[in-house]
Amino acid sequence: MLPADVERATGRYLAVADRLLPGRIAGFYVVGSVALGAWRADRSDIDFIAVVEGDLPPRRLRALHALGNLTAAGRAVRRVDPAIPGTVNGAFIAVDDLGLPVTTIRPLGSHSGWTVKLGRGFEVNPVVWKVLRDSGVAVRGPEPALLGLDPEPGRLREWNLGQLRGHWRGWGEGLASGSVRRANPGRVLGPPRLHHTVVTGEVISKEAAAEYALDTFGSRWEPLMRAALAHRDGMPVAFAGLLRAAGEFTLEVLAEAESRSTVD
Repeated sequence: MLPADVERATGRYLAVADRLLPGRIAGFYVVGSVALGAWRADRSDIDFIAVVEGDLPPRRLRALHALGNLTAAGRAVRRVDPAIPGTVNGAFIAVDDLGLPVTTIRPLGSHSGWTVKLGRGFEVNPVVWKVLRDSGVAVRGPEPALLGLDPEPGRLREWNLGQLRGHWRGWGEGLASGSVRRANPGRVLGPPRLHHTVVTGEVISKEAAAEYALDTFGSRWEPLMRAALAHRDGMPVAFAGLLRAAGEFTLEVLAEAESRSTVD
């Protein structure tokens, strides 16, 4: 069952999709925090994977992103919130590509926040495909277990290590050196989520990542985790004094993950 707010939002979005792309959205699956049981009203986005029959005209995709998210965008404008919580974000793939190994699928397009991308979609990756297969919610179409998905479990660990080595290393180094002077407190939950998947092969929510971080890396990071969770709850957080700590924590997570990779 979907939370009532999620059901309403996806219903509005699909109603717009069916007007702009009649008969083309053959499947619509909710993933992300909703599928992981960690969705929060007025704080979380609604992530999806859509299966498309036929083409996906760029102008129609842009119109769908704008019109399908009018309610969330209106709330964000009234609250002066650039993150647009409640946005229905996701990627579109061709129905004929459903059974392909996920890293070989080229999305038709995607949108997230204010951004629309054509022929690209970060969400089409081993982590999201695992969540889709294991706990995705079918709003339209067969249950995920019947889709013949290939999340490439053998590549899951290396894919997460690649994310830590790339994007997250740069972010951590910028914070630790002081060259990055502003950051979203909730982002510090990203590296321990990836680390957990590297170690266990399972995907956890951001909230669960905070507990995992303390269990794995020690209580000295508790102020950082408290700040991240408070931000997730919509509470004001004084994060400037924790920026360097966030960078150091991120680099420690990466180093520990790398050490496991070397041993293995």
